[in-house]
Amino acid sequence: MKTFLIATRKSKMALAQTNHVIDLLRAVDQNLDYGIAENEPTGDRDQVSRLDRHGGKGGAFVAEIRADVVTGKTQCAMHSLKDMPGNEETPDLVIGAYLKRDDPTDSIVLRPGLELEELKKVQGKGFRLGTNSVRRAALIKAVFPLIEIVHFRGAADTRIHKLDNGIPQKLIDGGETEPADAIMLATSGMARVGVSDRISYRFPTSEMLPAVGQGIVAVECSSTDWETRALLTKIDDADARACAEAEREILWVLDGHCNSPIAAHATISDGKMLMQSAVMSLDGNTIIRHEQEATAAYPRELGRSVGLALMEKGASKIIADTKL
Repeated sequence: MKTFLIATRKSKMALAQTNHVIDLLRAVDQNLDYGIAENEPTGDRDQVSRLDRHGGKGGAFVAEIRADVVTGKTQCAMHSLKDMPGNEETPDLVIGAYLKRDDPTDSIVLRPGLELEELKKVQGKGFRLGTNSVRRAALIKAVFPLIEIVHFRGAADTRIHKLDNGIPQKLIDGGETEPADAIMLATSGMARVGVSDRISYRFPTSEMLPAVGQGIVAVECSSTDWETRALLTKIDDADARACAEAEREILWVLDGHCNSPIAAHATISDGKMLMQSAVMSLDGNTIIRHEQEATAAYPRELGRSVGLALMEKGASKIIADTKL
């Protein structure tokens, strides 16, 4: 029996996502023996540096896994779509399948003994929130303006372990942060690794607009491997693909990078696509928002229109400032 290999990170969450891909593939084709090629990319090996040191999430988590497909070691690669750069071409590769979107929201996790009401009462004053996401850091400031943001790295279960045990985040200069009082994680990721019971508060998208592609698993393969592309088509979710294409078009238009606090979330209902988007300054003091609806039949066109509208409202300057 032919073996069909999928490249992925070796983290608990990535393996859970990849096994879900395999379950879907087995349901449509049982004539293949499915296997996993585990990788430990730079972003997982280095739990200290900020991701921009490795070229953003693309360099930290995606590039080395993609290499397995490019070299022919595996037929495809599994990615969390929000980790995939949207402002670059991927020669010879194509996303063969977007899986049905999981919960796209963000959740806050408090260390044991703390209550959400305490955080609300003081608007975050005296609390430290651990995150590596500039989007989350900027948007949380709009909810809890006095909260202190501290650099925090690791997989979901690793971050929770550090939070619970008061373990500080080590820094590249040899120093370390103060222990965090709270962290923010993707709600879907917490579900994947079985820690949803630790959610202290799940932010509605009206408060915390998701990252582009958040909650969507993407399966990438060679653009000329027609056999694999045909197989992946069978597990592709049309709505997830349309939303992903629309959201990622915004990144393309804005030339978004790992330090760009850009949020976008598309939803489809009755043949219409609603796009909610935002670009915010790193301190959270300036948030540019744009909402637009159009036919779901032309997702890229909607994404392009929204991206241009954000630029007209001043998004370009905010993004440029993050590159300084």
